[in-house]
Amino acid sequence: MPEPEILARVRATFSKNRQNGRVTYESQAQAIELAKQLVATSSKITVLTGAGISTDSGIPDFRGPNGLWTKNPDAERAATLQFYLQDAQLRNRSWQTRLKWINNNPQPNDGHRALLAIEQRNALVAIVTQNVDELHQRAGHQPNKVLEVHGTLHRTCCWGCKDRRPMTEALARVQAGEPDPKCELCGGILKSDTILFGQSLDQDVMDQAMQASTECDLFLAVGTSLSVFPACNTLPRAKTCGAKIVIVNGQPTEMDKYADAIINAPISEVLPQICGVVNS
Repeated sequence: MPEPEILARVRATFSKNRQNGRVTYESQAQAIELAKQLVATSSKITVLTGAGISTDSGIPDFRGPNGLWTKNPDAERAATLQFYLQDAQLRNRSWQTRLKWINNNPQPNDGHRALLAIEQRNALVAIVTQNVDELHQRAGHQPNKVLEVHGTLHRTCCWGCKDRRPMTEALARVQAGEPDPKCELCGGILKSDTILFGQSLDQDVMDQAMQASTECDLFLAVGTSLSVFPACNTLPRAKTCGAKIVIVNGQPTEMDKYADAIINAPISEVLPQICGVVNS
């Protein structure tokens, strides 16, 4: 089926400016309009989200100029399984960080809420998220639509027996004076139910993510540097299967070459425009 005339016209204008290397206000406006039209005319949309979508909820990203790992190398050590298991003092600091994070009670922002409009018109295949904050679910998405490839901070997991419980239970013990609470079943080391460096991903979740990328006609990457594998393999898979690609991020990414539209702008401002929640 031929694409709508307005979409073809916007695509042609944006492509010409992109080929000429023009990254201007006008070309960004054209990219936003192109992305908006692609979202509006697509019926099977898969979304990949990274830390950038949650920064306006008060959760820092990792690799940006103000990123958690940029400013605090100790936080990157805490995200590495070997260091976490071996260093009791590092675990103590990690529990205090988790306690602070939960007490701050981050809430979904306009970017999270904008994506809900896609699900509400039955066009969402899945949200594949690298985030562990559960803000997509808090925004109203059905849990079975959210694939958490890096796990969740809202549960604990025992490294020994794999017992899983709500994070609030362990944090209550931290508040009561336990600096590094152990598993109540086997005495093993507790960690958040997230995937650390050096730890294997849940293959079932990754299989679902790759399947969602195969099925979509539009792949929307939001707030991710597209540099963390294997999660970012979902984008080239979608491209290979014929999907259009839209990338929305604060900075250029390593996969911009695959995109039909690239928007480098504040996510919570521009995503509602792209998803048709507000007028651009």
